[in-house]
Amino acid sequence: MKKLLYLLCLAGGLLSAEAQTIDDAYRYSTTELNGSARFIGMSGAFGSLGGDISAIAINPASSAVFLHSAGSLSFNINDIESDNSFNREVYTNGQSDFSLGNLGGVFVFNASDGNKWGKISLGINYSEMANYDDNFGVRGFTTKSIDQYFLQKANGISLDNLQRRDGESVNELYSYLGGNYGFDHQQAFLGYQAYVIEAKTNNPNNTEYFSLVEPGTFDQQYQYAATGVNGKLSFNLAGQYSDWLYVGANLNTHFINYERSSEISEFNNNSSESNFNATTDIYFGNNLSTSADGFSLQLGGIAKVGDNIRLGYTYQSPTWFNIREETSQYLETNSRENDFVSIAPNVINIYPEYTLQLPATHTTSISFLFGKSGLISGDFGFTDYSNMKYKPEADLYFQDLNNQISSSMGQVTTLKLGGEYRFDNLSLRAGYRLEGSPFEGENTAGELTGYSGGLGYRFGNLSLDVAYALANYDSSINPLDGNAVNPVYRDRSKSQVVMTLSFGL
Repeated sequence: MKKLLYLLCLAGGLLSAEAQTIDDAYRYSTTELNGSARFIGMSGAFGSLGGDISAIAINPASSAVFLHSAGSLSFNINDIESDNSFNREVYTNGQSDFSLGNLGGVFVFNASDGNKWGKISLGINYSEMANYDDNFGVRGFTTKSIDQYFLQKANGISLDNLQRRDGESVNELYSYLGGNYGFDHQQAFLGYQAYVIEAKTNNPNNTEYFSLVEPGTFDQQYQYAATGVNGKLSFNLAGQYSDWLYVGANLNTHFINYERSSEISEFNNNSSESNFNATTDIYFGNNLSTSADGFSLQLGGIAKVGDNIRLGYTYQSPTWFNIREETSQYLETNSRENDFVSIAPNVINIYPEYTLQLPATHTTSISFLFGKSGLISGDFGFTDYSNMKYKPEADLYFQDLNNQISSSMGQVTTLKLGGEYRFDNLSLRAGYRLEGSPFEGENTAGELTGYSGGLGYRFGNLSLDVAYALANYDSSINPLDGNAVNPVYRDRSKSQVVMTLSFGL
């Protein structure tokens, strides 16, 4: 039985050309609802409220709303259910995990009497922006074979580059092609050496290929396993001017750790007795390891309009990530003539570090306060995903990729609504959020809708809060680029239980 996590030994470093995609950019730009239980219970509608540690991640002026120094610690229990459709077959899977969702503190310094700057606050806040843990398997029948992926990569490449010289190993040629020609040459090499494709002529200058897989029906399986986290650490400075204006700034540091292993396989009985060269089984595995660090800046303000209305605005600058990636691959086949063939280069592809610039976000907010008995709050966010860019922009591959992003991704609006009602020391909360899809036609990711609720109780200087949130959204994964095989369509539902302990300092 094939194992998804295929162990590859490092035979030598490889400096290779690009293999990034729009899906990578979308993955690293997508964030989830994370924070304190009070924040989650109101669906994150805190842009004009402040007074909550995790609200610092939304509006840096939030820390100046605190009357006293405070801290909080939040833990999440996440449960994700997915209906995964592949080649018209549907498979359901679920998984749960436990994580640190939010941790932070605010230190408030009151000014002397007569100073228009009534107080200054310093804050630090950690938020888990996205959790990448995911694991599923699907199976279905189709007339589209994996062979098309290798044909797309190979056509136009000289046969001379895919043939090993006397004494040359698979590792050596695979590494040489990656360092000198790039990703497509490596894929063509795998397909040719594993008898998925064949050259039309034996001329070393040949650039045309045909498939060794007979047409017909294919039993395809796809296994996917990923883990990782996207985190943000905010260093905050804010102040209160007079008794009506709060302003603040965040300097944010970001990090990403992401690992993924996948295998797509197919089986067929299409070969005829006269064609013993036909390939019947294919196992194609890919592993990706990503690490990144980045930074961004936030500027925000909250203004009191009378006794009952609060207005807020936040500018979130673009986020600049420096990304490092490593990949490894294997391709194995069965056929009547060649029997079992394994092309598994013991090579780690180490890609040149590159920059991914995520788009800026503008958020406007309004809240209505009903004395000490409750409030209603709303946030409206705007992000233009077509402004995402891979850099250096002088790179021809990145130029093509950036053109694809600008033409296939667009503007996204986000709406968050939340409310809170208080009975003495007990608080009840509810929220709703709606996020649009950044993709034209919503083919890769659909609209997200979410609901939340929670409660909290204050014990003097301590408070304990609990929240529950549910979000529904559609997405898709392409097992192979170029639409060589059908995508996996996913109907996903994520539920969260968040517990927060808050305390005065």
